[in-house]
Amino acid sequence: MIYPDTKGRRHVKFKSLVFGAAAVAFGALVAPVSAQQLAPAIPPLQITAAHVAAAREVVVLTGISKTYDLFYPQLADSLVNTLSRTRPELRNDLIATVKALKPEFDKRDVEMVDTTARYFASVMSEKALKDTATFFKSDAGKQYVMMQPQVIDQMMAALDVWNRRMSEDLMTRVREEMRKKGHSL
Repeated sequence: MIYPDTKGRRHVKFKSLVFGAAAVAFGALVAPVSAQQLAPAIPPLQITAAHVAAAREVVVLTGISKTYDLFYPQLADSLVNTLSRTRPELRNDLIATVKALKPEFDKRDVEMVDTTARYFASVMSEKALKDTATFFKSDAGKQYVMMQPQVIDQMMAALDVWNRRMSEDLMTRVREEMRKKGHSL
């Protein structure tokens, strides 16, 4: 990280948090809606300002909105590191520049929170969103949000091992089956 976190949050692995948290939180919240999609045609939800506000509250309470906070630091770090390779003398000025630009780009997080809220509002009723918010305000919901980064990091590590094992096992089985067909791989 080029600059410290001024909001006092704990940083976790970018890839784990962004992809894992969004997938887990979104999957946990939208799974009931997916089941509803299998039912006969449901008329599209009418989205009101209150509906979007309820969705925005869910986006914030679930921690999804925190994932957007990590994009700028990662992009800034990448930009500084890339440009510093060819122009190392500019590194300090680049760091100062991305620090100065951060407040301008922080406003864009709000855009993604609003976009995500609209997505939730388009697939969940206002009542369901309010019920979800109630859960995430409860002790159990707060605990879920607090433990999520740790579980996601563990899940991503396990997923990496599982994926490698699956890949190796698939190659072994394909070789065995191809050998039966007279082919050598």
